[in-house]
Amino acid sequence: MAENSYQPPKVWHWEPGNGGKFANINRPIAGATHDQALPIGKHPLQLYSVATPNGQKTTILLEELLEKGINDAEYDAFFIDIMEGDQFSSGFVEVNPNSKIPALLDTTTDPATRVFESGSILLYLAEKFDAFIPQQPAARTECLNWLFWQMGSAPMLGGGFGHFYAYAPEKYEYPINRYTMEIKRQLDVLDKQLAENPYIAGDQYTIADIAIFPWYGALVRNEVYEAAEFLQAHTYKNVVAWAERISHRPAVKRGQRVNKTWGEESLQLRERHSKDDF
Repeated sequence: MAENSYQPPKVWHWEPGNGGKFANINRPIAGATHDQALPIGKHPLQLYSVATPNGQKTTILLEELLEKGINDAEYDAFFIDIMEGDQFSSGFVEVNPNSKIPALLDTTTDPATRVFESGSILLYLAEKFDAFIPQQPAARTECLNWLFWQMGSAPMLGGGFGHFYAYAPEKYEYPINRYTMEIKRQLDVLDKQLAENPYIAGDQYTIADIAIFPWYGALVRNEVYEAAEFLQAHTYKNVVAWAERISHRPAVKRGQRVNKTWGEESLQLRERHSKDDF
């Protein structure tokens, strides 16, 4: 039996504030809503973000690069309040016309290079600094296989499962069941891969791990959506063990704090401009 009697109209029309946690910022058009320039710090790399899973990917990689002694990866991280619509400012839209975090500006080039989409940022930085991406062609391809797996799979986790399980104004059985089945399948994909490899793409810790950890590592650690019990996350033992190992890396701990303004106060860092900020 259908859960409700809704029938789509012949032509859809947008109604602002149509429910859900993010209703006040969602809209069906692109572009800036207001004029506001982005701040520019003193470091070569300028990051505009917030510590969502997608935002954490970039800050974890930047902290890993610095941990590795690559000082040219120094960066300023400015907080973008997505609940207040900072991502729709004219300055942000210039860096990312899609109005999504994270967005990166590399000021070492002339003109400065804009980089948007978290996977593109990870690949750009890994190639720029020749780190956390294999150089041997087969290993590099395997790393990129999993990087793009994450980019294609995570919307099912965030926009699909997470939305209907945690954020939708009402609970609907069909979409929750549909997305739960897919997320459990994805976790099983990862679990089988990690049964044969210490890291996602093989023997090396790479941008594939850095991309996947903030979503799926956080999921099995009950750090997003509080759904670990619902998903029986403990049964994906290889994913749990991998996530635990990654979580102990000092750069990962720092990267998870950057641009975070919620939760335990000692784990928050609204903006980052120096290693001394930690």
